Amino acid sequence: MYYDNDHIIKQAHKLIDEAGTTDPALLAEYLGIEIKPVPFKKQKGVYQIIEDIPFIFIKEDLSPEIYNIVILHEIGHDRLHQDIAKAFAEYNLFDMQTSRMEYEANLFAAEISLPDDEILECIYQGMDVSQIARAMYSDINLVALKTSDMIRRGYNFNPVDHQNDFLK
Repeated sequence: MYYDNDHIIKQAHKLIDEAGTTDPALLAEYLGIEIKPVPFKKQKGVYQIIEDIPFIFIKEDLSPEIYNIVILHEIGHDRLHQDIAKAFAEYNLFDMQTSRMEYEANLFAAEISLPDDEILECIYQGMDVSQIARAMYSDINLVALKTSDMIRRGYNFNPVDHQNDFLK
């Protein structure tokens, strides 16, 4: 099942309200998700349910910024696509190849890690997308995705292109 952007944003805010935090590690702990660093060669993270226990397997040598984004992205899969994860056989890596699910998980991560008011403050200070990404310890593509959705919701500033596969 695919979700519209407003549903994804509501789910992100619902989790923040319930958990009382936006910290990726604390959100995973709140949800009972085990985080396991692994020596992936290329892949940055994967969400999998093994014997009814949700796991995030994450590349062990990521920068702190990307590490947090990947955790939030995988939590997005937990909140939005858990039914699909459960359908996969145990011990198979859960690899969501459809771009819509990846977009949804990215938007979920952006909504938690990049609050509207902080994005607006940066824009009003005259920052461009790369400056905002540095100031907010994020990735330029996640900021571009967030600002594109803010435009969709009625904010009036110029859109920026982004790559949805930046976490590959």
